[in-house]
Amino acid sequence: DGGAAEELLKHPTMARVVIAELDSEVIRMSREHLHRVHRGALDDSRVAIRIGDGWETTASLAGAGERFDLVILDLTDPDTPAHRLYTRDYFELARQVLAPGGALALHIGAPAYQAERVRAVLRDLTSVFARVRPLGVHVPLYGAYWGMAVASDTLDPLTLEAAEVARRIESRQLRDLGYYNEQVHSALFALPNFYRALQP
Repeated sequence: DGGAAEELLKHPTMARVVIAELDSEVIRMSREHLHRVHRGALDDSRVAIRIGDGWETTASLAGAGERFDLVILDLTDPDTPAHRLYTRDYFELARQVLAPGGALALHIGAPAYQAERVRAVLRDLTSVFARVRPLGVHVPLYGAYWGMAVASDTLDPLTLEAAEVARRIESRQLRDLGYYNEQVHSALFALPNFYRALQP
């Protein structure tokens, strides 16, 4: 729907965003009906849209030697055609397109309702990346506390202190942040015990 791209483009140093979308109709419908979500990001000159399978798109980028600071998996759940993108094999492929210091971010399910799925994804991420930091947030649309994760070989979001988050928000002149701020940052990584217990 272009929502992730819209958030990324708020950062003034954002040079390029590649969106991999399986279904071109999603892009067409988003352009027509979801402008309040993407706010024109789908047509920004920094955005390239590739229609096709996410695995194949990632493999193509890796084969071309392209590297990115961030890979975001904004996927449907693992029990859909996106299931291949929640596997260790895919995480290893995604790691190939990350620049040094880069990170992979993804949602991993609802830890209270999908504990084994969350445990399995965290285990696979940990087998590929040196640092895996699970986080959680209540998602009103889903009606549940939802698990996410940031995985990297070097980046550790837990080392980012509130004062530095505030400084970056101010220096980048980030506006229209409906949720994220310097206090929310560390709170995202404060896990309830039932979620903490799912970590490898």
